[in-house]
Amino acid sequence: MARHRGKFDKDNKEPYELSRSRIENFVRCKACFYMEQVEGIKFPSIPGFNINEATDILLKRDFDKYRAIGEPHPFLVANGRDFLIPFQHEHFELWTQSLHFGAKDRLNFVHTNTNLKVGGGLDDVWLNINTNCLHIVDYKSTSQKSDKGPITLDDFWKASYKRQMDLYVWVLRKKGFHVDDTGYFLYCDGDRFSDYDFLSSTIASMNFKMTLIEYQTNETWIEPTLNEIRECLYENKRPEHSERCEYGKFLAQSLNE
Repeated sequence: MARHRGKFDKDNKEPYELSRSRIENFVRCKACFYMEQVEGIKFPSIPGFNINEATDILLKRDFDKYRAIGEPHPFLVANGRDFLIPFQHEHFELWTQSLHFGAKDRLNFVHTNTNLKVGGGLDDVWLNINTNCLHIVDYKSTSQKSDKGPITLDDFWKASYKRQMDLYVWVLRKKGFHVDDTGYFLYCDGDRFSDYDFLSSTIASMNFKMTLIEYQTNETWIEPTLNEIRECLYENKRPEHSERCEYGKFLAQSLNE
């Protein structure tokens, strides 16, 4: 039978595929989730973040070199994490592919209580050679607009980053892997404040301040949220937009004009 994805079909008994980003959409605004998944309304697209994608590719390329030889990256050694090595697995490359995550051997899991196939594409996994547990790793890129000190996860909007890591921990555990509660965010912060030459005679090079942030993952929200998603998919009426939803505010203002 054909895979169940895109617009939700109540009559399709196959597991309904929900990427990590779709689940995040539900957490942010149930109405927007319903519009897209049940009503089939396409939201305006936004341009891709090519610089962020480039740093992700370069970081993975660097860690792949040490993945191949089973040794910790010098950055981890310098940061007191010489017990972490990039994890090797026959399906690892498939786990990093967010597109078509529903296919075999990708990072997905069918939650039987809701018949939802949940997954996505992660950035990296490190193996703790002391505990034999895995740590989920997420690469992030930014360029802080003020020299205000080290990057933290305290900003409200970074809650979505945390939920992303929570979900990947949950999926890998459901697939039988021993995953540590501690995950790592590896942040690249484009340095616009230090005194260095950006442009040479042939190329321009930006320096990045690197920050490794530990995060204690939390899975408690996941299964209740999946149950709520299941109920939402079978509703006959669109839910209300959340108070913070920018699309909801735009629609409300347009109707009042």
